[in-house]
Amino acid sequence: MDSLWIKTSESAARPPLYGDTETEVAVIGGGMVGILTALFLQEHGVRTVVLEAGRTGGGMTCRTTAKLTSQHGAIYAELLERFGREKAQMYAHANQRAIENYRRVIEKYHISCDFEETDALLYSHAHEDVMRREAEAAASLGLPASFTSRLELPLRISGAVRFTGQAQFHPLKFLYPLADQLTVYERTPAERVEGHTVFTPKGRVKADKIVFACHYPFVNFPGLYFARMHQERSYVLALENAPLPQGMYYGYEAYAYSLRRWGNVTLLGGGAHRTGENPDGGHYRELREAARILFPESREIAHWSAQDCMTASGVPYIGQFSRKNPDFLIATGFRKWGMTSAMAAAEILTGLICDGAHPDAAIFDPTVLSQQRADKVAAEGAHAVKGLAHRVLHGASPLPEELPIGHGGPALVDGKQMGVYRASETEYYAVDLACPHLGCRLEWNPDEKSWDCPCHGSRFDYRGNHLNVPAQTALGSCRLPPRPDARA
Repeated sequence: MDSLWIKTSESAARPPLYGDTETEVAVIGGGMVGILTALFLQEHGVRTVVLEAGRTGGGMTCRTTAKLTSQHGAIYAELLERFGREKAQMYAHANQRAIENYRRVIEKYHISCDFEETDALLYSHAHEDVMRREAEAAASLGLPASFTSRLELPLRISGAVRFTGQAQFHPLKFLYPLADQLTVYERTPAERVEGHTVFTPKGRVKADKIVFACHYPFVNFPGLYFARMHQERSYVLALENAPLPQGMYYGYEAYAYSLRRWGNVTLLGGGAHRTGENPDGGHYRELREAARILFPESREIAHWSAQDCMTASGVPYIGQFSRKNPDFLIATGFRKWGMTSAMAAAEILTGLICDGAHPDAAIFDPTVLSQQRADKVAAEGAHAVKGLAHRVLHGASPLPEELPIGHGGPALVDGKQMGVYRASETEYYAVDLACPHLGCRLEWNPDEKSWDCPCHGSRFDYRGNHLNVPAQTALGSCRLPPRPDARA
């Protein structure tokens, strides 16, 4: 399921790290936030290396809808209420400035990446009052926001918030030329960090400071990020012959859609759910049905899914990893606004490393525990306890040959419960059901034929190969010998 961005860009592979090296800053993660942070540090004369487990931009950056906007859902009224005007202003300023920084970088490095200025619109089917309040709150913070009751979408709406002066682009066409300016080691996963040293499979990096820009931190203590975040999946179709009015659209209701254009292609997104909680599947099917209704002449040319970290504070965690690790920094929890947040994070992290401060940093500070919502933290803990208990307390399981072809689920293999995917009449793949991160029980995701962790969002394909952090290793697995058909 390659995204549209992967299908329409290319970049030469970069070699992995062999041996040991020293630098001032080691950045773990070669996605948008990691590359931008390394770029800004290099512009400030700071020696920096980037360690990427796979290919540059091959994680969530290639799975975005690539909207550059300070319009992040109905957030500003809540920020004003929870944090006060000063901190809400920091969030607004950091994200609106991020759009201008994209323009600056594109001009400075002469990048052709389909950058296009457009409006961003948050629409609601039934909550005009929420849209009016959000437009008023955003405008009071100096953002280019206004309320409208009319959109040219093939959808019924009661109201919308319009942000002018926003933008969209092709993320990989932007990212690849910047990575060419940097020292990036691909296929170099960070296996562990001890003190100021990052250990990789074939070498070590010693650095004065270490930036965790790897989507979800794999270091559990201190920080306890696994107790302060969860991850969500969402799904996207790329459609030709699906005419969409100029603009980027995002629905307020959970069942609403995300839409934007790229040339003559429309991206239709939706179907968000907590990772590991998709037992029935059907999200691609539902999007395709929506496409048939909204754009009856359309043709699907690509589809893919994304994963987003959702924080207990309601805003990203950008800054010092913990008070016990002053030389570790982190950027995570971008919710569903990774491109704008990545730029904001890169600027803030650069300020913290080079100057010891940044004027917009306080709202994002991960170490200020008073900014966390206690109910959200408690909910994450309850999910983890449930996942761990489910690993032990389970009922009877079928035999592998009793699973439908093309489906997966718990099954008994030689008396032990394992996760089994039945690929054909006689072909089966079995994996351990305990997530190697913290031991939660994995659940089958029928939309993507993967094993997903409902506690912290780690994912593995049906063969047990590692897909998503915080877990860092593959599952114990085996390919079962041909088995008899249960119908025989």
